Amino acid sequence: MTAELVRGQNHPLSEARLEIRVSAGTPVVAAATLSDESGRIHGVEWVAHPGAPVLPGLEVSRQAAADHRLAVDLDAVAEVVHRVSVLLALPTGVGGPVAFGSLAAPVVAVTGLDGSEVAGFTLTGLGPESAVVALELYRRQGAWKVRAVGQGYAGGLADLLTDQGLAQAHQLASGINEAVAQGLARSVPAPPSRTADGDRSRQAAASTLGPDQGGSAYGGQGTQGASDPYPGPQGNQAPQSAADAMASHPTGPGGLSATTQPGTPAAPGTGGPVDYSHPRRRNTAPPPPPASPPAEPGRPAQPVAGDATGWSMEERLYNQVWGMFEDLARATAAYRSAVDFADTRMDRELDEVLSDPRSRIGGQGDAARESARAKHAQLVDQARQVLDRDLAQLAAEAEVVEPALPPAYARWDNPAWHAYRVPMEMPMALRLGDLHLPESDSLRIPMLIRLPLERGLWIDSGRTGAPDGSFLDSHELRRLALDSAVAHTARLLAVHPADEFTVHVVDPAGSGAQAFAPLVRSGVLAAPPAVGAAGVADLLTRLTEHVDLVQMAVRGGAADSLPPDFDTAQQLLVVNDFPHGFDDRAVTRLRYLADEGPAVGVHLMMVADREDAAGYGPLLDPLWRGLMRLTPVPDDHLADPWVGHAWTYEPALLPPGSQVLQQVLAQVAEGRRLRRD
Repeated sequence: MTAELVRGQNHPLSEARLEIRVSAGTPVVAAATLSDESGRIHGVEWVAHPGAPVLPGLEVSRQAAADHRLAVDLDAVAEVVHRVSVLLALPTGVGGPVAFGSLAAPVVAVTGLDGSEVAGFTLTGLGPESAVVALELYRRQGAWKVRAVGQGYAGGLADLLTDQGLAQAHQLASGINEAVAQGLARSVPAPPSRTADGDRSRQAAASTLGPDQGGSAYGGQGTQGASDPYPGPQGNQAPQSAADAMASHPTGPGGLSATTQPGTPAAPGTGGPVDYSHPRRRNTAPPPPPASPPAEPGRPAQPVAGDATGWSMEERLYNQVWGMFEDLARATAAYRSAVDFADTRMDRELDEVLSDPRSRIGGQGDAARESARAKHAQLVDQARQVLDRDLAQLAAEAEVVEPALPPAYARWDNPAWHAYRVPMEMPMALRLGDLHLPESDSLRIPMLIRLPLERGLWIDSGRTGAPDGSFLDSHELRRLALDSAVAHTARLLAVHPADEFTVHVVDPAGSGAQAFAPLVRSGVLAAPPAVGAAGVADLLTRLTEHVDLVQMAVRGGAADSLPPDFDTAQQLLVVNDFPHGFDDRAVTRLRYLADEGPAVGVHLMMVADREDAAGYGPLLDPLWRGLMRLTPVPDDHLADPWVGHAWTYEPALLPPGSQVLQQVLAQVAEGRRLRRD
């Protein structure tokens, strides 16, 4: 049975040898890119296009044409390749159309070698775009799937390839256009004509889906991202990107430049560059992920913890969690898009009934209305069944992944913390909480942020709504925010080697004495919390000088010239009760630390209510925007960069009555004592 996909929807592939058939009605350029698990292309050798149409396991057309057949052999692509993206572009400089919006919607179909159609996708909703990622084949848990993408680019092939991380994007785009203009290669036979039923289904989808239907899922209206990576932190401002939260980089894989994603070597024999973004990586290919146990016929493969690629189990688990986040985002997007489609079709059919005077009386109109509602219910039920299937697979994967997570990625109630020992090196990432969506309330995805921190953290104590609809008073919220800050600080201390992470606390009025007591008693702070305006000014001055010294040493290439007693560890400043105790000079220094500190290892964590600092007006807007906002209670303020879902963030809370925090801090203090001795 053919699967008619909508934007964001995926479908399993049971065959490795396939054809991608394109029907556009006007000459278009067909190309394909290979990318690693983080969605990055390693060089021009990873792009099949009319000037270089053949790659291992992939062949594209050699010229622009109204119809294309692309040959794919998934068993022949390199192991490091995890995605095959099919691209369509309008030729430039040949006098043809300049935007897909002026054309009939192109149709892309995945077929077997015998011509049997596996999945189809009609690219509706395009406007000024002249290049589009039509669909992608991607590897997931040892199996391949196809996903309908439909992400358009008004800037053409150059912008598309740049968005996929190709440094030579503009040169390659020019080369492709030149090759097409010179008419390289043979003609491509057109695919056989479609059945009338197939045509009708596509025409119905095209006529029902409006220009905005699903367009926000992948920036289909000519944008290159679905959400601002540094939006406003609260209120009516845009939600913060969950890709920032998950990976601490501007945009995520597949869209969530992946500048901080773990590096992956180029495919064998391609000569592409090797870019390792995580320290201490070996200059060899990563070991393959563990093989999943064979699945019974008709059943999905059993999930395995760490089945993603990576240099270590830690990196495999990180990539697997990221894949779960991405799959949940897109599965939910497909469900919502299908529901919107059903709503739109029912509304149209009901409007047609009401517009015909003959159907307003008698039983004919009632029957038409019942038929429209029945079709709507059937479509929604089908979409929900697909979503439930995907959620069941993700839930099964979460059940095996969660117990296997190391302490840095684990919840506080994970037994891994009871076997905690001070690590010898910093991990790749840190868990700050969980993420979930309304359609999958029971499924939690760990929210991981890459280390070292690239942005400060803001624990917002100013929200008054609780997840159950009740209200918490300001004192209770401040207490919860301080508890969250202490838990996050303890995690940061626990995942760094001894004496490689120094924590300072500013508590001007001493209001956080009770919350900070575990940190003070264990002796893990650099000094007792700074109190009063004088204490605030002194600590901020010392940290500002610290940043200045490191910057001068780095810029002058004289890092060895720092004073012998200089603390080279990562620094964290925890600020409570801002702006109490801060004068204008202290506020200026705080902004300086937030802007300049992360680049030299000085990080900021603020526990604050933005309304308390409203007197500063727009002066502090850059400060709030530059920090990653977290909440002490569940709140739906995060957005992913693909489809812009409002993700509910839940903080990483300690189990009631648990002593795990005290045990971990005692281990950290003991590790520091042994290190100094």
